[in-house]
Amino acid sequence: METDLLFKFANEATREVNRKQAQAIFDKLTSVETRLADMDNMAIDIQAVSPAPLQYYYALEPDLGRTAAQIINDHIAELVDAHPDRFVGLGTVPMQEPDLAVAELDRAVRELGLRGVEICTSVAGEELSNDRFRKFFAKAEELDTLIFMHPNGFSDGGRLNDHYFINVIGNPLDTTVAVSHLIFGGVLDAYPRLKICVAHGGGFLPAYSGRIDHAHARREDCRRRITEKPTSYLRKLYFDTVVFTEHQLEYLVSLYGSDHIVLGTDYPYDMGMDDPVGFVEGASALSAADKVAIVGGNAARLLGISDQVIAKTTNDRS
Repeated sequence: METDLLFKFANEATREVNRKQAQAIFDKLTSVETRLADMDNMAIDIQAVSPAPLQYYYALEPDLGRTAAQIINDHIAELVDAHPDRFVGLGTVPMQEPDLAVAELDRAVRELGLRGVEICTSVAGEELSNDRFRKFFAKAEELDTLIFMHPNGFSDGGRLNDHYFINVIGNPLDTTVAVSHLIFGGVLDAYPRLKICVAHGGGFLPAYSGRIDHAHARREDCRRRITEKPTSYLRKLYFDTVVFTEHQLEYLVSLYGSDHIVLGTDYPYDMGMDDPVGFVEGASALSAADKVAIVGGNAARLLGISDQVIAKTTNDRS
């Protein structure tokens, strides 16, 4: 469990709540029938299914990590094949060995038909901006496939043991650090056509983005890998709607555009959203066109879901 930061940096009170939650949501995690019923209740026509963060397995020996990723990806592909009008798949790759990650990404997309992959915000504590990961990002750009970034706690969480802070604060904090490294480390500059969606509204960075532009303008040590304003790269990313408050959703839309926001759920965990569609539709400052794009149009474009599939699914459920 030392590699599971959400467990490592948690006190016994948090671990007890997590044990109870694991029992309560087991059926939601394992039963396709339960998942489909919940999707219907949440007014979700098509869901992008991705691995749980515990299934990154970056701490494994590389060959074993590749085998684990292949098993997971094969299973997700089978699920999608059985319900092609309700699911699309996002796989996983063994990021601890970039050559293997590139090969599995290629297999997942070209052979299995998955629409992208989910990656963690670091690789066993190693920053994604490190040069050895460049080949992975180059392959993702070449394939024009989506990368979904989801954290799994904060890598240095010694102060976050209590009150479930390792998730409440740690998850968006780790995302903030990771995205900052991707920007200042030049990854988003080197691969401008990357399609990256960041969980939890992008963490804390989008809400305090002026500070990174200020640092870039004032300090030469912040300009070693990039020349453009850091926020110009931030605006290339996509963010999900798991932000819980209407004003934060509206802020993201006002700053980054409704075309860069996609519906998120974090289903079926207690830090997710029970009515994600209603949350978006209830945002009073958003236009009808904004809401249509956020609830489904943007994800359909990023994931390559055809209009015909969307129309069929909607008609079947109406």
